[in-house]
Amino acid sequence: MTPVRVLAVASEVYPIVKTGGLADVAGALPIALKTHGVEMRTLMPGYPDVMRLVSGAAEIRTWPDYFGGPGRLLAGFHEGLDLFVLDVPHLYARPGNPYVTTEGVDWPDNGVRFAALSRVAADIGHGLVPAFVPDVVHAHDWQAGLAPAYLHYDNRPRPATVMTIHNMAYQGKFAPELIGSIGLPWHSFNVNELEYFGGISFLKAGLQFADRITTVSPTYAREIQSDEGGMGLGGLLRARASVLSGILNGIDIAVWNPEEDPHIAYRYGAEDLTFRAANKAVLQQQFNLDSSDEAPLLGVISRLSWQKGLDLLLEAIPTILREGMQLALLGSGDRDLQERYQAAARANPGRIGVVIGYDEILAHLLQAGSDALIVPSRFEPCGLTQLCALRYGAVPIVSRVGGLEDTIVDIGEADASGRDATGFKFAPVTAEALAGSLRKANAAFHDKPAWRRLQRNGLATDVSWRKRAGDYAALYRGLVAARA
Repeated sequence: MTPVRVLAVASEVYPIVKTGGLADVAGALPIALKTHGVEMRTLMPGYPDVMRLVSGAAEIRTWPDYFGGPGRLLAGFHEGLDLFVLDVPHLYARPGNPYVTTEGVDWPDNGVRFAALSRVAADIGHGLVPAFVPDVVHAHDWQAGLAPAYLHYDNRPRPATVMTIHNMAYQGKFAPELIGSIGLPWHSFNVNELEYFGGISFLKAGLQFADRITTVSPTYAREIQSDEGGMGLGGLLRARASVLSGILNGIDIAVWNPEEDPHIAYRYGAEDLTFRAANKAVLQQQFNLDSSDEAPLLGVISRLSWQKGLDLLLEAIPTILREGMQLALLGSGDRDLQERYQAAARANPGRIGVVIGYDEILAHLLQAGSDALIVPSRFEPCGLTQLCALRYGAVPIVSRVGGLEDTIVDIGEADASGRDATGFKFAPVTAEALAGSLRKANAAFHDKPAWRRLQRNGLATDVSWRKRAGDYAALYRGLVAARA
């Protein structure tokens, strides 16, 4: 097997920096690719957390003035990941979230910050690091979207390029005046290149110039070609449909493993789910819920937003209460939704528990102790929480969109699909349809053999990166072969 060298470009990488699923993919995929003969190194910004973890990294390039201040390119390692780190303190040495201020407002220079990341990615593609000249540059989301554009406009021999969309809702839109200051040609400001509704879009740049476009599920790949799902870029994606494909995300099954998970109260395996009840009891205690094994406990781990459909779940709370179910929610986001969930918990003590924020340990306990996990998203490129739920025997209740459609087999469709049922899916994405699925799930929960089958089918599902990494490896090799 001929080795392939790939430079991945990502603004966040688990376990170093994480705000969402992008980090999980950027952290897990390089390790999974090693068995497929792919050497992947990941380029990321030198945020404070990154610099602390790669303190022994080797300095391989310095600049007295890199996009307005001194900068360095470092090479290092962390937990099996081969990293390039762009250390430019005036751009990245900021506390907290990588993208927003402590007030939750985008950093005003985000365009420059992530143009700098893409520029050095293109330079590595051209041979800036002689010891690692990539065959492919793989850009993740809008923050890396200019990498294929820089490589295109450099008009030199270049590696192949891949652009992966993790969420169409985030497009990296900026004023056109940015073009000159980040080293792109002014002639690129036209509708067939970077121009986007009077400004420029980093995501559009990547979609326009990458050799291949991927997204994180086959269904989402179809959805984003529509005007609604494409969010302004549907026409471009339809025009490039021949190079667009969906490859499902996986999860790190070493991190998400109920047999060895250090974060849960009691470990268990697929052969014996007895200890799930003990985890449920601890979870109920953590969320101040009544102690009961007979009340189905619904878990939610989510950003609280319109996209995630968490307003619909609020409307379904009367159904949850009537059906004798409990709800444990972990998440943060929209302030109004946070307050409404907190009010629902106060009004229904013992039945509804809410923790605002994110806690990795509590997230693992929710997977291990919930009877079912709800993901009612209006759109969902792939989704990872439902994959973790399958791994832990928490039965998913999901909307029929994106990767949720691709990864869960509805209890009513198992025979027709030839696959074993693993959960419940509802459509349209309304409060009424969600309530109907909750009632069906409640009925199945009280049929113990039927519920146990759903759990075991989920536990038997391959949610790892094994096959998915193979799909990426085949994509890279096909690109390299086409350019030979």
